[in-house]
Amino acid sequence: MSCKDNHPPMTALRLPSPLTGIIPPMVTPLLDAETLDREGLTRLVEHILGGGVHGLFILGTTGEGPSLAYALRREMISAVCAQVRARVPVLVGITDTAFAESVALAHHAAQSGASAVVVAPPPYFASSQAELLGYFRRLALASPLPVVLYNMPVHTKVFIDTATVLAAAAVPQIVGLKDSSGNMTYFHQVRLLLSQRPDFTMLVGPEELLGESVLLGGHGGVNGGANLSPELYVGLFHAARAGDLAKVRALHKRVLQQSTELYTVGGTGASLLQGLKCALSLRGLCHDALAEPFTRFGPAERATIAARMEALEIPVTHRTA
Repeated sequence: MSCKDNHPPMTALRLPSPLTGIIPPMVTPLLDAETLDREGLTRLVEHILGGGVHGLFILGTTGEGPSLAYALRREMISAVCAQVRARVPVLVGITDTAFAESVALAHHAAQSGASAVVVAPPPYFASSQAELLGYFRRLALASPLPVVLYNMPVHTKVFIDTATVLAAAAVPQIVGLKDSSGNMTYFHQVRLLLSQRPDFTMLVGPEELLGESVLLGGHGGVNGGANLSPELYVGLFHAARAGDLAKVRALHKRVLQQSTELYTVGGTGASLLQGLKCALSLRGLCHDALAEPFTRFGPAERATIAARMEALEIPVTHRTA
């Protein structure tokens, strides 16, 4: 399904330069591994935008992008862009093992009204830095939208070196970096190297590092918890931008509590996704199915998440799956 089936083509919102604020990496609401939860998607988008966020990032890690069928990815792009209606920039993850598929998704994103695409190093085969830089340059030339690089070494096996980011930033179409390495030394080194490029966006992925990164010059966060509590992350961003250290400490503590309590149940590689989707389901926003090979939480884990949400004063409205 494409947006042109039910909606006129959307006019893309120009990406701010730099992009600042909270850009939640939205989960992909699913009824089952191959079916988009369209009603849940509508509720979730409005919930997130209602929290005052500054953009949406779809089909990233939290969005399970690499695990979804291409048809489902296209449906997600079309549906989100049509609903957002250029109220905020929509960034689309196009990471894939096949260059042609990434380019095809970039073109579909442009046709749907997205503002930018986001790409991590192609997973599976580990590339050298020279190969990676060449790949980014070729992709930027082939993309109809601005490109944001995505440093996610835990999943790609490749760390985008500081020198590679610096060289890639010289390509006009490459406009920013989302860093999910958790390495703040790296983040600050890249920011220092690009200090003469105030237009180059620097976003941090791990929500536990949001306050620190913004206080020291970062532009914002792509934080999974903002699916559930967008106003919390927006508040922390604004407090950090204003240098209100007392408020930063208080909101940072709440962010840490949410991530510690909700993302660690089950103890598997999918615990973050399972916990977050379960919490969204308990809040009545969307179903909690995951893409293969992962499964939703059972009754015991669901009860644990509900109890922890209540302790964190996060509303629980749907206890049954």
